[in-house]
Amino acid sequence: MDFLNRQAPPIPQLPLIHSSEGPVCNNSIDHGVTENPYEHRFSPYDFNGGTTIAISGPDFAIVAADTRLSSGYEILSRDVSKLHEVTSKCVLGSAGCKTDVDQLRSVLDIKGKVYQHNHRKPMSTPSVAQMLSNTLYQRRMFPYYAFNVMGGVDEEGKGAVYSYDAVGSFERTPYSATGSGQAY
Repeated sequence: MDFLNRQAPPIPQLPLIHSSEGPVCNNSIDHGVTENPYEHRFSPYDFNGGTTIAISGPDFAIVAADTRLSSGYEILSRDVSKLHEVTSKCVLGSAGCKTDVDQLRSVLDIKGKVYQHNHRKPMSTPSVAQMLSNTLYQRRMFPYYAFNVMGGVDEEGKGAVYSYDAVGSFERTPYSATGSGQAY
């Protein structure tokens, strides 16, 4: 019964380093689980940058945008268009999260095709502006992360620019800018 009285060999003590966060073992490796936890967050949105602008005149509308796609400090591409032709007289400029912008464009294209099939004519520019507003409003609880400006020519031949917020509120203005180059 000698083995019951035996003591375990002593565990060598590692020297401690004192830091501002307290004592730390010299030979320990912190994987973010034991001593200093890391903070992880999830966001479904990524701001891919970009600026879109629109200007209207008595018989024209110009919509322009940059072509850079970025994420944080990384440039992913220098050749991505932020403009989308909704009808032959109406162009949408969208900056923001690329995936949301692509989804929004797809939804608008489908709704435009349904309208053209049902009415046998393309949508007018004010109708497209209202359709975009309704589409954005339908997603108000989990909105598209897209900053939109729409430009086109109305039925009277006058230039029209529409500026939007995230949940579909819009107004007709002579000019507008959205995205990272927007002036508040």
